[in-house]
Amino acid sequence: MTHQDPGGTPPGSDRASRGDSEAAVPQGAVRSALAELDLHPSKALGQNFLHDPNMARWIADQVDASRVTQVIEVGPGLGALTLHLAAKGLPVLAIEKDHRLAARLAERYVDRGIEVVRADATEFDLRPRFARGPAAFVGNLPYRVTTPLLFRFLGEASPAQQGIIMVQREVALRLAASPSTPEYGALTLAIARRWRVEYLKTVPPRLFFPVPQVDSAVLRLTRRPAGEFPPCDPGRFEEVVRAGFSQRRKQLRKLLAAWIPDWRSVAAELGVREEVRAEDLDLGQWIHLARRSGGETDDAAQRPGEEWFDLVDADDRVTGRATRGEVHVNNLRHRAVHLFVFNQAGELFLQKRSPWKDRHPGVWDSSASGHVDSGEDYDAAAARELREELGAEGTVEPIARIPASERTGMEFVRLYRVSHGGPFRLPPAEIETGGFFPMGVVREWAQRRPDDFAPGFLECLSVFPG
Repeated sequence: MTHQDPGGTPPGSDRASRGDSEAAVPQGAVRSALAELDLHPSKALGQNFLHDPNMARWIADQVDASRVTQVIEVGPGLGALTLHLAAKGLPVLAIEKDHRLAARLAERYVDRGIEVVRADATEFDLRPRFARGPAAFVGNLPYRVTTPLLFRFLGEASPAQQGIIMVQREVALRLAASPSTPEYGALTLAIARRWRVEYLKTVPPRLFFPVPQVDSAVLRLTRRPAGEFPPCDPGRFEEVVRAGFSQRRKQLRKLLAAWIPDWRSVAAELGVREEVRAEDLDLGQWIHLARRSGGETDDAAQRPGEEWFDLVDADDRVTGRATRGEVHVNNLRHRAVHLFVFNQAGELFLQKRSPWKDRHPGVWDSSASGHVDSGEDYDAAAARELREELGAEGTVEPIARIPASERTGMEFVRLYRVSHGGPFRLPPAEIETGGFFPMGVVREWAQRRPDDFAPGFLECLSVFPG
């Protein structure tokens, strides 16, 4: 995480540069628009309107349009950023909570490639946006809901691949903090596990109406590349970090005694003193702690064991057996199962395959799937995969058979339906993340972006009724 200020002012200074690019402009246009709407800026909604077009243009220019196919703007207000974002040539979704502002934006920006939605962004359903491809998350985030917005739009299952956000400067310093600094803490690490954070620019209060009492700052967030760190259970990571920072001045060996009984050995693995405190460990060291606390010492997905599969003929009759490696290298016919797990709302659980998988890494797939082991039948394999991949038990109902072909990887596939609402226990070496999606969203997504999915899943989806 680096600090960078194109305005020439270090992040630790009290005020941004007052160069030409940040010259204040009259607030008349903002005041007039608010008067027309009979809108009095709400502190509860965090309504501080940016009125400097140069700053707005500069913020929009930070979006790398070559890496995304859509922009999601949160809290557009009067549209200070919105038109500049649309000028990037990408479709813009603007999410505005205030009904008067949303109506004004929709009226002014019709036929401009801008979709305006009146909604509370902290509750906005991002799932339909996956069908539009990777997104840039942009916004002047209201101070009071910054953290909920960050976790919703930058969470485990989000289409966002980059973020350009303006937040309270104090929060920006925490998000971009380095180890052994006062700002470094649990929030820093919660975001840093998935995102690289850069402090770009300090924004002074005078560029807003009403004038806030604190400085703001612009951050750039870039999703970390797959495989940068070893797989780690996200829930356990957050729990261990939270415990470690619960008392900043206390030594970790005391705070994490319940998590890491053999602290001396782990401290040696980390290359740190036994008396180390939470703020002294970097992201990689915290990931190591979380993995050790969960007993994760070997990544099965990276080094698959010697599995044996039954070989079958064109009629799915067993003719012999071979190892996993032999089957895949020689493209031999074998058997597999796929499970579609639905919750009570009829939504399908999709898993995103770990980047360490040897086949189809990093794409979305069926709720659970796997090979049928030698000597095992389809039904038994389906129940086993449900336990191993989701940590769940349930009735597996066979619903379809798919013949072996190049599209299935020469697998005869049996598709099963399961009713289960979670929560699930996802093995991090196998599954990066997952979530329930409405079937309409899944079908549109698969139609628009088939490369986002494993081929076997697409075959299963094509035969699934409805």
